[in-house]
Amino acid sequence: MNNSSSLIAKLKYQFDNYVSKGTMTLIGGLGILTLILVVILAVILVMTGFEVEAGQSIGYPESLWQNMIHMLDPGTLGNTTGGWALRVYLLAVTLVGVVVLSTLIGLVSNGILTKLEDLRKGRSFVIEKDHTLILGWSSKIFTIISELVEANENLKEGVIVILAERDKVEMEDEIRLKVGDTANTRVICRTGSPIDIDDIYIANPFQSKSIIVLDKDNENSDSQIIKTIVAIVTNPKRRKEPYHITAEIQDSKNYEVAKMVGQDEVELILSDDFISRIMVQTSRQSGLSVVYIELMDYDGDEIYFMEEPSLVGRTFREIIFAYEDSAIMGLQFADGTVAINPPMDTVFNEGDQVIGITEDDDTLVPSGLTDYLIESDRLLERPEEETTEEQILIIGWNDRAKNIIRELDHYAPFGSTVKVVSKFEDPVTVIQRLIPTLKKLSVEFKRAETTDRETLEKLEIPNFDYIILLCYEQHFPVQEADAQTLITLLHIRSIAERTEKHLNLVSEMIDMKNRLLADITSADDFIVSDKLLSLLMTQVSENKFLMRVFEDLFDADGSEIYIKPATEYVAIGEPVNFYTILESAARKNEVALGYRVLAKSKDPNQAYGVVVNPKKSEMIELTERDEIIVLSED
Repeated sequence: MNNSSSLIAKLKYQFDNYVSKGTMTLIGGLGILTLILVVILAVILVMTGFEVEAGQSIGYPESLWQNMIHMLDPGTLGNTTGGWALRVYLLAVTLVGVVVLSTLIGLVSNGILTKLEDLRKGRSFVIEKDHTLILGWSSKIFTIISELVEANENLKEGVIVILAERDKVEMEDEIRLKVGDTANTRVICRTGSPIDIDDIYIANPFQSKSIIVLDKDNENSDSQIIKTIVAIVTNPKRRKEPYHITAEIQDSKNYEVAKMVGQDEVELILSDDFISRIMVQTSRQSGLSVVYIELMDYDGDEIYFMEEPSLVGRTFREIIFAYEDSAIMGLQFADGTVAINPPMDTVFNEGDQVIGITEDDDTLVPSGLTDYLIESDRLLERPEEETTEEQILIIGWNDRAKNIIRELDHYAPFGSTVKVVSKFEDPVTVIQRLIPTLKKLSVEFKRAETTDRETLEKLEIPNFDYIILLCYEQHFPVQEADAQTLITLLHIRSIAERTEKHLNLVSEMIDMKNRLLADITSADDFIVSDKLLSLLMTQVSENKFLMRVFEDLFDADGSEIYIKPATEYVAIGEPVNFYTILESAARKNEVALGYRVLAKSKDPNQAYGVVVNPKKSEMIELTERDEIIVLSED
């Protein structure tokens, strides 16, 4: 290669490198080139000696001005005076200017389009503080956003930042469609990988109030979530203050690893275990899922913590009566531990907080009342109950089924039986491994077409004490899995109506929209996995100590929420205030939280008859069919 060709290649290479530096560099270079051309042309014009008018030559300042305006404004050429030689010269200058100006306009236009495209890609840094950061994208995100919007109602402005591997505009459109108006909460979307340190930086986790890590609805979800937690807590630029991270883990084997990585900065929710426990509890008590949703969402009453110096030295029994508009659940002690329905003689000390169900944090205030108008003659003792063996039916199968059977073993009387019916053979191996670990239950399996009416008739469904209907989420897409569940549910309801027997039935549905379809059938209870998990994650992201409360509530040990006959608490027939019911429950070492009116149990607009945290002084007229919602150990 000769020197000239080598020089040309080097010049091309340098030009390519220069062009690759971006629009602003090109505009700057073009500006410098234009300035150089103007200076050179001005010198040429002066040296030629062209006259603007007869006997009047052009000086250097005037030459600069004439060359510049002719280059930048082609229309100036029409006003040119002087001889034809000057006109031809300025025409050439104008043509050069047209090329330069066209190039400049093209570069500016391209720069603006490029910047708009960059903004559309959602790659700019988020300059916010005290925002809720959501990392990842799943079907849970719409419920979480809706609940955060509700939680931010009392703020001047709330901010939610979302970082996910999706197009920014698509995310915004989908949120606008499925969530709607976000009121005083701004939702900011950014495109990036939640496991990439540089991408997470864009969403500004350093100034966030809390961080929610969503699963990716795939087999590697747990590993992705753990990577995301690592990327946050080990970031070299991380803040000094602890993060508040809420994340979902599916497999219990990954729980310890995730906790070891996040330590006290992360609250982990074992999703399969959580859903399994709720399904078992709600299958045994119609209406309980409505109570849980009431406690977990921000529409109505929620759970709040509050220090109350005026209660120091008083017992828990005295404290539950001290509030007119709030239902006290338990205490958080000064060391951070939580006790739900502690012993009635537990003393409230300095630094402790009450845990109450109330409309807002400013309504968790003692009433100051001393006379509760308790009707002692209306109080009743609970009759002795004989425990009998139970027959439990599980229709359908998924990975949560084994956890459900283990949890049933904690509640069912000795000698009870679980019958599993599934259209697939998956349960066989799992059941064989489970049987040696069960203390109270025996398990049997039958393979059958669970959407077939004849098959369901042969099962003699009305003879079972409890029925749990699971979706086949491992075998079908979400909509098909829910469709199978809905068909089976409709058959079971038809069988129940014909026999006129009330069934203790809980159904699992993944998609919230399908629950609305199922509500038409006057269902008592549904468990929507994504809905409940979303609600729980939102609550914990707002207050990490709520995780201790829900862990206690969902644990078979300690106190849980029960719905028991009103006839076990007060004499029926005349109106009674809730203080009287509270007193009857306290004598049984229970805390009354509300009641359920069975006459409204099929009306979704009346919360299926469930009333949580009623005003205690108001009179309630209960029937023999109505029930009391209590915190109790059994």
